[in-house]
Amino acid sequence: MMMSGGSYTNIDHQKVSGSVPAVTDPGHVTVKFADSNLQTFPPSATQGKISGGTNPPRDADDTFSRPVNGTTDEPQSSGWLHRFTVGAYKPYFDVDTSDVVERLKESLFPFRGTFTEKTANNPDLYGPFWICTTLIFVAASIGTFVTYIAHKLKKQEWNYDINLVTWSAGVFYGYVTIVPLALYVVLKYFSAPSGLVQLFCLYGYSLFVFIPALCLSVVPLEIFRWVIAGLAGFMSATFVALNLKAHINSAGERWFLIVVSIFLLQLALSVVLKLYLFTVTV
Repeated sequence: MMMSGGSYTNIDHQKVSGSVPAVTDPGHVTVKFADSNLQTFPPSATQGKISGGTNPPRDADDTFSRPVNGTTDEPQSSGWLHRFTVGAYKPYFDVDTSDVVERLKESLFPFRGTFTEKTANNPDLYGPFWICTTLIFVAASIGTFVTYIAHKLKKQEWNYDINLVTWSAGVFYGYVTIVPLALYVVLKYFSAPSGLVQLFCLYGYSLFVFIPALCLSVVPLEIFRWVIAGLAGFMSATFVALNLKAHINSAGERWFLIVVSIFLLQLALSVVLKLYLFTVTV
């Protein structure tokens, strides 16, 4: 059918080339659908994060549901087992460089007696560990250097003594561990208990003065070495004794005996160091 001059003209569709045959209307077709057995489920109790539910689905990303500040929901170990974990000793190594430097300076002025007060809330094991480690290598290197020069001046054969390292490690690590432990037991017995970590901290920093003393032992004068060893021992002993004096006063009449014993024990350490590390034998 075409429109021509305002009227319609019928065209035989069978005679037109390329045309699509018209489909006759067969009438109204009714399509019937079979009844479906669809089951309606109630809303699940587990909802996603966007819908405001508290329990995310199992396949949901839990990035934003994790605790902040590195905390976890895992149960923390408690009791005596906690002492065998790294986290138990982590706070004692959480110090700044400025804190360590300030405590090193404090150990060089033993008559102040304020070290325990300044470190009461934050005693550390970082400084004592590196002080002992430095003492071991300084003692071994200085001792080796001095004996080497002495042998060369006398034109004698020199052999490296490996026992110097092991002996130094045993003395320094052993002293800074055993003596505070023994003092901790003694103070607890006399009803004047002190923190064990604070005692480790005090004794560790008390050994710092021996580092410059060992460096000065390269001077080839025996009397000078005795003066240096004695002065270092006196400063170290005074530092420990005066910082514990105020605390040990609560032990009763025996506090003086305890303080004197601490002082003499520290002096004995300096004598041992002089006889073994400050003395050069060829």
